[in-house]
Amino acid sequence: MRGLDAARACPDTRMVRPKPARRRSSLIGLGPLVAVMYFTVSGGPYGLEGLVGSVGPGVALLLLVATPILYSVPEALLVGELASMLPAEGGYYVWVRRAFGRFWGFWNGWLSWIYSLLDMAIYPVLLIQYLRFFFPDLSTIGAWMVALAMIWGATWLNLRGTRAVGFASGWLAGVVLAPFAVLAAVALSRWLGSPSAPLPVTPFHAAGTSFLGALGIGLSQSIWNYSGWDNASTIGGEIDRPSSNYPRALALALPLTTGIYLLAVVPVLAVTGWEAWTDGAWPGLASALAGGWLGTWIALAGMASAFALFNALLLVYSRVPLVLAQDGLLPEILTRTDERGTPRNAVLVSAAAYSVFALVPFGGLLAGDVLLYTAALSLEFAALLKLRRSEPGLRGEFRVPLGVPALAVLAALPVLLIVATVLLEIRSRDIGLPAVLGSLALAAVGPLAYALAPPRAPALDALPEEVSPRGRDAGPQAGA
Repeated sequence: MRGLDAARACPDTRMVRPKPARRRSSLIGLGPLVAVMYFTVSGGPYGLEGLVGSVGPGVALLLLVATPILYSVPEALLVGELASMLPAEGGYYVWVRRAFGRFWGFWNGWLSWIYSLLDMAIYPVLLIQYLRFFFPDLSTIGAWMVALAMIWGATWLNLRGTRAVGFASGWLAGVVLAPFAVLAAVALSRWLGSPSAPLPVTPFHAAGTSFLGALGIGLSQSIWNYSGWDNASTIGGEIDRPSSNYPRALALALPLTTGIYLLAVVPVLAVTGWEAWTDGAWPGLASALAGGWLGTWIALAGMASAFALFNALLLVYSRVPLVLAQDGLLPEILTRTDERGTPRNAVLVSAAAYSVFALVPFGGLLAGDVLLYTAALSLEFAALLKLRRSEPGLRGEFRVPLGVPALAVLAALPVLLIVATVLLEIRSRDIGLPAVLGSLALAAVGPLAYALAPPRAPALDALPEEVSPRGRDAGPQAGA
């Protein structure tokens, strides 16, 4: 790699003029943070219909129970400690940069940004999927126009600030979950009122698949529905009392997500034929159980869910180019913020990029998405292990009560599960290997982009100030 000048290689410990503290009125509290976190991870039971139909009832329920235990709980614990230890704008980028330096921080941000391009293309497709419940003959051009309206509607809301997104996420959570509460109640009354009420686990896996084949198909979908607990860390500088509130939000959002999945799926699956569970089937299932009014309600809520997911993820993903620009690795124009601290240019550039990718068919890239996320997550977990050893006094309000060796074992659980998922995906689907190879090629561009980036000194006013080992909740600030 070519040599870097002094400005580009400046260490994180250099003395800089601290960024002005954000007003407390511009920060989001615990409740809105839980809502934002919920929509950066889940967004409701939408998408689980396809999981059940593709792998079978037994494997689907096994995955819905086992994935949070083996994957989400370890991830939430490790992310909770990192977010409490370094509650900074930029989140995971700052964690990796603090532990390993600017190159590895950049690569972590690069992986996350590439992943976001693929991930954000999914939500316009989901919205169109439920819109077609009302307009089955919607043209491709019409669908793209609706997708653009969704993207730029979410952009308008994001430009109004983090608190506006948090407030909207809270209301949208109610809109999305209310019809599922009614559906679950109707299905549960029928299930418990039947002469026999077996647990809906047969057939255990779908006909024509083996147990391992069903796992290969279902694990990527299940992990996708349970991943992203580090996403909201990128707005660490915009959270009130982040060192304590981020771990608390994780402790609330994880059981909420798991509980909603199980309460929505189990009773409805018990009283419907599992063969009817296909992508986008929730409105039809609801109509069959309670009437067209509930199917219509769930279809409308599905559109609201897609918007809420995109809205919350635009908030957290747009902070990645912001902090990279603040560190001198992207054009300085992306560092500009308004009076609320909203990075308007970073939000607009992100929205423009996602508009280009809207409605592009990424169905075959799920394994690649998971692989990119695995690489980024592995860097974050490695950063925690490194910081535990190199800076033992660096700690926040929450700390996993384990030593470094046990912490390494805990970190290995989700990583190994994702690696096994990618291997099974390649084995069970012809489209898996091209997706993995394509993702590896995109990941490899990161170091090249870093080497070719024109060296520029970080903006002094934009650089996060250094964090002291204790006392991160003393006041509202964006420091790292």
